[in-house]
Amino acid sequence: EDAQAGTRVRLCLFPRAMGRAKKLRAHKVAAVKKIIAPTRDKRLVAKKAATEAKVQNVEQVPASMFFAHNAALGPPFHVIVDTNFLNFSIKNKIDVVKGMMDCLLAKCIPVVLESVVAELEKLGSRYRVALKLAKDPRFLRMPSYLPRGTYADDDIVEHVRVHRCFVVATCDKDLRRRLRKIPGVPIMFIQSRRYTIERMPEAFGAPR
Repeated sequence: EDAQAGTRVRLCLFPRAMGRAKKLRAHKVAAVKKIIAPTRDKRLVAKKAATEAKVQNVEQVPASMFFAHNAALGPPFHVIVDTNFLNFSIKNKIDVVKGMMDCLLAKCIPVVLESVVAELEKLGSRYRVALKLAKDPRFLRMPSYLPRGTYADDDIVEHVRVHRCFVVATCDKDLRRRLRKIPGVPIMFIQSRRYTIERMPEAFGAPR
């Protein structure tokens, strides 16, 4: 009987002991949280301030864009030409202005950036005919968008990314791959000794 009475006493005291232990543990956790509070830890405060100061750069879509269709394109078409397009046009004996007009069935104005002219001048005598063609009075000379000395392909990509009112004429595969990532920029290139264009369904003169 005494043993049974002792067991009953221990069973009665066990919940009280558990309650006190739980309260003590909660008190310790609260004390630790107070020590490492975000307002007191300088590292956490600095990290939070840096996160709040970080501003996301979201590119604004031009107002002329309707999904992938660019409403800013229309005759007369301004076509930015790069170095190898001029060179391949000479090799294939294509008149640049006439070839563009046959492709688009509209008036076309070839545009040469200063970076392209600078690149042709650096290439030397092998590209002297292409340089002479780039300085043709029918071509529109435009200043570079990026600082002087920048690679011509980077300048062209940045130019059409900001101003979505140009067609780009190039035979460079790497440049064409970069331009395909920019919606609303048609790409002209040479195919079967003629100019053709991609991403422009209304170009009825282009070979299919």
